[in-house]
Amino acid sequence: MPQTPYPPGARIEVRDAEWIVRTCGPAEPIRPGRPGGTRITAVGASEFVRDEDAVFFTAIERVTLMRPEDTVLEHDDTSRFAKSRLFLEAVLRRTPLPQTEKGLALADRFLLDPLPYQRRPAQLALDGLRPRILLADVVGLGKTLEIGLILAELIRRGRGDRILVVTPQQVLEQFQHELWTRFSIPLVRLDSVGIERIQREIPAGRNPFTYYKRVIVSIDTLKNVGKYGQHLEKIHWDAVVIDESHNLIGEKSFRNRLARLLARNTDALLLASATPHNGESKSFAELIRMLDPAAIADDTRYSAEDIAHLYIRRTKVNPEVRDQMGSKWPDRGPSVPLHCAATEAEERIFEELTRVWLAGDAREGGPVVDAKNRLFPYTLLKSFLSSHVALAATVGNRLKKATESREIEGLKVLADLAARVGDDDSAKLRALVARLGEIGVGPRGDTRVVVFSESVPTLKWLKRTVPARLGLSGDAVEIMHGGLSDIQQQEIVERFSLADSKIRILFTGDVASEGVNLHRQCHQLIHYDVPWSLIRIEQRNGRIDRYGQQHEPRFTALILTSEVEGAKDDRTVAEKLLDKEDTAHRHFGTAEAVTGEYRAEREERRLVQDLLAGRTVEESLESQAGDPFLADLLGDNPTGGQQGGHQAAEPPRADVPRLFTGTEAFAREAIDTLGLLPGLEDDGEMLAFDPPKDLVHRLSALPSSYLRTHDVRRRMKVTFDRALARRKLDEARRTKTMWPDITYLSDLHPLVEWLTDKVLVQLGRQRAPVVIAGVTEPTFLIQGIYSNRRGRPTVVEWMAVSGPPGALAVQDRSMVEVLAAAGVGPGMVNTGLKPDLEPLQRMVRPAVAVARAHLEESRAHYDAEVTAPLEKYRERLADWEQLTLDGLHVSQVGRKKAGVRETADEQRRLLESLKTTGEPLLRILAVLIPATPDSGTTQQDGHR
Repeated sequence: MPQTPYPPGARIEVRDAEWIVRTCGPAEPIRPGRPGGTRITAVGASEFVRDEDAVFFTAIERVTLMRPEDTVLEHDDTSRFAKSRLFLEAVLRRTPLPQTEKGLALADRFLLDPLPYQRRPAQLALDGLRPRILLADVVGLGKTLEIGLILAELIRRGRGDRILVVTPQQVLEQFQHELWTRFSIPLVRLDSVGIERIQREIPAGRNPFTYYKRVIVSIDTLKNVGKYGQHLEKIHWDAVVIDESHNLIGEKSFRNRLARLLARNTDALLLASATPHNGESKSFAELIRMLDPAAIADDTRYSAEDIAHLYIRRTKVNPEVRDQMGSKWPDRGPSVPLHCAATEAEERIFEELTRVWLAGDAREGGPVVDAKNRLFPYTLLKSFLSSHVALAATVGNRLKKATESREIEGLKVLADLAARVGDDDSAKLRALVARLGEIGVGPRGDTRVVVFSESVPTLKWLKRTVPARLGLSGDAVEIMHGGLSDIQQQEIVERFSLADSKIRILFTGDVASEGVNLHRQCHQLIHYDVPWSLIRIEQRNGRIDRYGQQHEPRFTALILTSEVEGAKDDRTVAEKLLDKEDTAHRHFGTAEAVTGEYRAEREERRLVQDLLAGRTVEESLESQAGDPFLADLLGDNPTGGQQGGHQAAEPPRADVPRLFTGTEAFAREAIDTLGLLPGLEDDGEMLAFDPPKDLVHRLSALPSSYLRTHDVRRRMKVTFDRALARRKLDEARRTKTMWPDITYLSDLHPLVEWLTDKVLVQLGRQRAPVVIAGVTEPTFLIQGIYSNRRGRPTVVEWMAVSGPPGALAVQDRSMVEVLAAAGVGPGMVNTGLKPDLEPLQRMVRPAVAVARAHLEESRAHYDAEVTAPLEKYRERLADWEQLTLDGLHVSQVGRKKAGVRETADEQRRLLESLKTTGEPLLRILAVLIPATPDSGTTQQDGHR
């Protein structure tokens, strides 16, 4: 007997009610020594439980699988046999694609541009033993859309019921918005407001991750281990997404521990980062092991080719990306350095920094600071290159800690000099105001601009001083930095993205340099101060230089210059890095190709150390050769769509059986036939209706801000028209909300799923309809499914069994082909002829027996297809185990040998769980009969 004999789509009887299985898998043990049995999620199918969601555990519930031999045939008296056709389509839609189906099923079903390069990650994920990959595309290529496509494919395969997305707090709503408006995948957002909502809605002490199936949460929220972190220990997910996953590196960090916990507790794992490592092959191996613990035997000796099945990386210069992007991403303009000659008050500070703080051993009396603080003078320099306000803040903070008299005296001199610099003495401020006026920022202009600074004091000072100088009102300028709450950051990003927002200038720190979309209404960016890191410059520029930008991205950097001899002004470092990043981006698609450092903080620290040693910026960059492996990794890897230098073919498509021409045809006929939507208005493009209570219940999983903005629970508006949906999405960005009032009905939309479930429960318990069609003899349409121990289909076959009693056989054609040949479609006419069902009923048992025998005879063929990739991995696992053990140092053998064996055994158990097991599930879906006198049909008065 199978360990999990309840495949998705099967009908079960529990507590004297009928249920349809949605997912099935092993349950947690009830207590030590007592297995937990099987965990079944299901939706009610019989009258008193209809549409109710439930979870059953076979260890404590009596669950009866309904036998196909007990199927009762019944007439279908609906016009055009609508009930039967809808039922067959609903079963096709609800049946997950099998484990062996690697093609994309939903690639063109969403509100997306048809870009094959964005589908490649889904292709890579489905090709693997499990969907576990690193999406390492550079900034701006659309990793969120790539993630959405992967999640959609998993949902279609019954492997995306429970989803957890972990992102930085400032992009929570942005990520949630993309997945809902583009894919119709709702995520419950657990930011600070979302947490308050949970505390009101669920019982005290209840695990929020069991209450909500699909959640998006920030890493900062999960840090609160006392409230939420511990809830993750016993939760298993179908898919986990971790954005900006480079922050996971470092075995002692909380993020790393959390990621390893989640990696153990999920089937699919998607890590996303444009900077996926810190420059060390060992650290990168740590990240890769979260995806596959047996991928790398030696942390110091592995190649990009060894792990090509686990990651994908493309740059903007990738031929496939470049060819497909077109007008969706214009080439960026140059990074323009704008020289600002220091004023007299600023020159006095340059002179003091040069003569006292940066002179080092050459200073009379020796350095101002001791050896352990030798980098601090450059902290002062960078603060001043930002603003006199930033310098004053840095000096003030240092004075609170300084103990050496020489340092204290020097700091006081700097504090006095900074205090003498007024707003009108700031060369950069004057240049900024002039530049803003030149590009059209003003009370009568529509131009928007992002102004970056590393210093929060500088940002606050600019917000105070700039508006009045441009004649702007206070609400035309906004500021964002890491000191703001998650809600405040999300609201600022959202307002800046709206076309009718009054914001013209966003002053922001580098909290906005990772993941935040600022390109919707903006193509101008100004570096008020330039980071001493190519990575950070590129990350900043990527906020407006990204997929979906409609105008040429333009960049300006304010370069403070000095006439003081030996002064290290912005020409010393900032201007050179600006030019280097621009050149690297155009030639290689990423600035990381220039430097051997892959973290902004380390890159800057190394540069400062080189400057202290007397090297120039050019010499410092040339000396950073980096790891050859990592340089190889950062190129376009073969999985990125290039095969031997040529563009690869379109990702393969799945063989998805369907009876209707598409989702719209199915949904419209279901709505017309079942009459489920009160107050329905249909103008051909848009459907508006009052959601029934059971649908409203499902809508609770939708983004709360979307529900609240458009009062969706009272009146819902949807469309199948992509052009209309796109217009509404664009309109939403020009209004006071980012949420469109009309949503696109993709295959995954809750309304479509609700309609599908409504259709499935129309038939009585264990019933199958009889349809008069273009066949010459009775034809039984039978679904056959083999599953693995995880309850997921490994084989799905749609059979047509026909022939005279005693000589039934499975046709060579599939069920869908038979339906098409029989003319089963919207053009059918139900004349009301009712067949004598008794002869057909006697054929049910032999028809099931024939279908079962066919599946069992084909078992060897199916097993070979299922096990081939498993055996390939088993061989690789054996090699990994041996190589790892061989590579252990004598001192490590006792300590690490057991861990290696345990990992290998765990992976082998995974392989066993993915094999086909048990007997096939069979289900009679319908019977086609000919409309002939000898078929036993008679005309019935009053029927159509």
